[in-house]
Amino acid sequence: MSEPTQTFTGPELCRFEAHEIIALLRKGEVTPQELLDATYTRIAAVNPVINAFPTLCEDRAYEAIGDLDQSLCDHPGWMGGLPIGIKDLTEVEGVRTTHGTQGLRDFVPEESYPLVSVLEQRGGVVVGKTNTPELGAGGNTYNAVFGATLNPWNSELNAGGSSGGAAASLATGATWLSHGSDHGGSLRTPAAYCGIVGMRPSPGIAGGASLNTGFMIEGTQGPMARSVRDCALFLDAMAGYDPRYPISFPAPDRPYQQAVDRPNNNIRIAFSPVLGGMAQADPEMLSHLGSVMQILAQNGAIVDEANPDIPNLERTYHILRGILWATVNRRMPRSVSQHYKDTLAENTAFGEALTMGDVADAQLDRSILYNNMLTFFDDWDVLACPVVGCMPHPQEEEWVRNVGGESLSGYMDWLRYAFLATTCGLPAISVPVGLGPGGLPVGVQLIGKPRGEADLLAAARFVEMSVGGPLLPIDPRA
Repeated sequence: MSEPTQTFTGPELCRFEAHEIIALLRKGEVTPQELLDATYTRIAAVNPVINAFPTLCEDRAYEAIGDLDQSLCDHPGWMGGLPIGIKDLTEVEGVRTTHGTQGLRDFVPEESYPLVSVLEQRGGVVVGKTNTPELGAGGNTYNAVFGATLNPWNSELNAGGSSGGAAASLATGATWLSHGSDHGGSLRTPAAYCGIVGMRPSPGIAGGASLNTGFMIEGTQGPMARSVRDCALFLDAMAGYDPRYPISFPAPDRPYQQAVDRPNNNIRIAFSPVLGGMAQADPEMLSHLGSVMQILAQNGAIVDEANPDIPNLERTYHILRGILWATVNRRMPRSVSQHYKDTLAENTAFGEALTMGDVADAQLDRSILYNNMLTFFDDWDVLACPVVGCMPHPQEEEWVRNVGGESLSGYMDWLRYAFLATTCGLPAISVPVGLGPGGLPVGVQLIGKPRGEADLLAAARFVEMSVGGPLLPIDPRA
């Protein structure tokens, strides 16, 4: 693996991890205003290169630090005035929220999405909205409203999607924590491509996908950070029962941060390079991850190749995705939907054409997949596999058409590694595991047991420590 050689010329505060900054806030050694000054200085420096933060809310942020609710300062997820980013699919009161689509380019919500309100109550200060593809559809962050977010490690390349703005801003030290969401790898792919940590928690841990589709479990909100410890902290800030989400359930008795204090090297890791042939990967990706597995074994883990039994996974995932898009757009005004990019319009048409038989098959098959994974986890603590089967491609490619020597025909085909956790409702996390070809970061995906966030975070911390992570923030490479 290549050794990091990146430079960082931003404000010194931006080098720190989030948990370190919060410790300084608690001791009074830094103020929220100093943090806002630092983050806006850094955004001004990097945004012209990577386009991660298309919308800022500086006046709102500076006003917010004067109204911090100190009564919650003992909460394990208390952020104490830490600046955070919110993905542009999620409403923030009084801040333009476009969802990356022309029909909503001037939309300013009158109230915040519940998760945003929770984060602000727990001391997070929203500094702006991070870029996303249109309605979050796709693994490449670009849209007709704001253009493309570029990879900070090489601005000619894809930063991943759909939480690409969040990932790129974290990698460059523009924020310490940033909110994301995930269906087809939208947290995991940009985390891998930008060298940060992105976690897709179990459904209901961090609210729901949206209030309009409150009973659907495939889309989740989740934390993005520069380290596993910070990811655990941000998940503590997000977790907790909220009756506004029908799938919500309480936070754990022990904070997630306690899990990363006890990383266990005696874990059983099943490595599935291509998920039994369901997914594809380029040789350079498999070579790098193979070396990582050797390092983990040398550090005490039990590592072996093993493939879960995942019949009909791809078909089941696409039916569930089709149901989502048909539902989301069922009552969408024509003034919005008429602007959709072709792939998004095709998603909706596919969903609307599904039969009751298709829906029934998907529900039956996902139960088989879930039960098979329960059996698989009798022998293994985590499943490790690629986050995505290739290194970042040029940003101009909307989606990757050839991976592992196989031609792909659909725009989600190159993201097949994301389907398993989504379909089965399992927690999954992308962890940086060093620099690979071209000096670019590589991520490994760890998939955990149902509601197994704490154990998954402990495993992720072990991986991070074994490979010498986390990666430091960098200056974007134009």
